Amino acid sequence: MAEQAAIVELDVREDLKLKNDPFHKIMNAVKSLKEDEALLLHAPFKPIPLLKVLDKKGFDHQLEHVEPKHWKVTFYKRGGEVQ
Repeated sequence: MAEQAAIVELDVREDLKLKNDPFHKIMNAVKSLKEDEALLLHAPFKPIPLLKVLDKKGFDHQLEHVEPKHWKVTFYKRGGEVQ
């Protein structure tokens, strides 16, 4: 039975609103994840390029479209489960 992953949240909606590129902030958050942690990213759009980058780094994801300018994406290491 898989344990529930600890969630690290990062909201980049304000960064993007201010025209600041959050890529390094996101990658630093990913790099600092412990084995049992998942990253919950809040973004104003479906971050398709980021999905591809993190897929290549061994992360799966779950998407949730909350409202018109709010997407939640949970990234977790491949083979792990998010409950």
